[in-house]
Amino acid sequence: MNRKYSPEMRERALRMLAETRPSHPTMMSAVRHVAGLLGMSPETLRLWQRRYEVDAGVKPGLSTDAAAEIKRLQKENAELRKANEILRAASVFFAKELDRP
Repeated sequence: MNRKYSPEMRERALRMLAETRPSHPTMMSAVRHVAGLLGMSPETLRLWQRRYEVDAGVKPGLSTDAAAEIKRLQKENAELRKANEILRAASVFFAKELDRP
């Protein structure tokens, strides 16, 4: 079941996880505890924590901003390739028209 959580909920969950972490032997036990309190999947909270660490530069990986920029550039690239294809086809068409007597 996919649920969309608000940014405030995400921030609250991460804050609770940071506060609870010292009293648990492992990160996963803290994640399970906080996720249970908030009624969400531990995997969701674990992924949020991982994304937070990457964005903060604590762990290596692709930040959220960089991933969004790459996605935007890929979309723009696809649009430009499509436009180039259309322009090539149009230039071939008009070149044939000019060659006619």
